[in-house]
Amino acid sequence: MKPAHDIKIHPLPNLMTAGNLFCGFMAVLFIFKGREAGGMMALETTTEPYFAYMDAIKFIFGACFFDLLDGRVARISGQESDFGREFDSIADVVSFGLAPALLLMDIVLFEFGDPLGQLLAFIYLLAGAMRLARFNCVAALDHGDTRHFYGVPIPVAAGVISSITMAMLYLGADHREVLSKIKFALPVLMLAVSCLMFSNLRYPSFKDLNWKTKRSIPAVLIAIVVVAFTVRYYEWMPAVIFTSYLVYGIVRPWISRKWRREIEEVLEEEEEEDAIGEA
Repeated sequence: MKPAHDIKIHPLPNLMTAGNLFCGFMAVLFIFKGREAGGMMALETTTEPYFAYMDAIKFIFGACFFDLLDGRVARISGQESDFGREFDSIADVVSFGLAPALLLMDIVLFEFGDPLGQLLAFIYLLAGAMRLARFNCVAALDHGDTRHFYGVPIPVAAGVISSITMAMLYLGADHREVLSKIKFALPVLMLAVSCLMFSNLRYPSFKDLNWKTKRSIPAVLIAIVVVAFTVRYYEWMPAVIFTSYLVYGIVRPWISRKWRREIEEVLEEEEEEDAIGEA
């Protein structure tokens, strides 16, 4: 066992992880701010809870951005470490486990009463924590396929829940009766995502995707259009992006190897190995 003073702590990637944790902390604060303003029950008389929950969701998206950066910064600079992996998981539990669970508690689960609503939120938090623990165990053993995640990554799970919640809140701002009907789909979604996080479905990690990656002109144009639409329609486009990734892992086994290679930037040699393994 290494003594404490020999543990490597690299400033730059861990600063990105600290940004992730800060965004998760702020998301929780804004969720409590919405609760103090009366929560969903007060939307008929004040817009303060609406803006508080929207700000909380934006901070969860900010945590996703920092989480995307910390691993890439560590790999590019050659500063990957056991400390960074563990620190990242702790930050993820707060930003992508606790914050979305509390968000759904305030948006819809409170209507189920105690303790059922609390239990539903805890199931999501538990699944996320266990998924991170499994990931760390595999990483510590230095086994597994680094090009893929097994099970939905918890940032994606949080992104799906938060982005769909944002779209529902945006829609419900002008159509309260619609929101009151469709918001009960959120607990079902949360349970489904919880199961997918601890599944063995393979999701592309895109860890090898960088500025040197060569793509076709149509692919670049599609990426530009997606970015433009996301900036213009930020209220619902994140839901489309996160949900597309979620669904991709489910339908991936039925997609041809050619399309998978094009989408995931997987090397030809790896695909041949998969073909041999499946034969």
